Amino acid sequence: MKKKIIVIHGPNLNLLGTRETEIYGNNSLTELNAMLLSDAIAKEIELEIFQCNSEGEIIDLLHKHSDITGIIINPAAYTHYSIAIMDAIKSIKTPVVEVHLSNIHNREDFRSNSVTARACLGQITGFGSFSYILALDVLVK
Repeated sequence: MKKKIIVIHGPNLNLLGTRETEIYGNNSLTELNAMLLSDAIAKEIELEIFQCNSEGEIIDLLHKHSDITGIIINPAAYTHYSIAIMDAIKSIKTPVVEVHLSNIHNREDFRSNSVTARACLGQITGFGSFSYILALDVLVK
């Protein structure tokens, strides 16, 4: 059976390539998604990608995809305070890996705290777009 993984990009990630490029890089979300889809094809993974600016939308996606191989999530700003997303991750059986493009532990103090990571299998942070590729590798293995 083919492995199915979803990617959930959180708020403001639709602005990649134009927003704070010194932190998040010059690649657009479209370019990041193309890289992910190419890697998924090579690994024979069925991959669906979503981008949500709304906390409720993210929670709905987590609930809806509670029976797949895995979920990669970049909760973005919700990382630091969304108990609701943390609870949604805890409520499903699907393994979830949290990713961040930047190293959140090397930025403003408030960004180093992740309430959502506490509910995840693990966290990959600071490797730019490759954070997502590393997460795919973890979930496939």
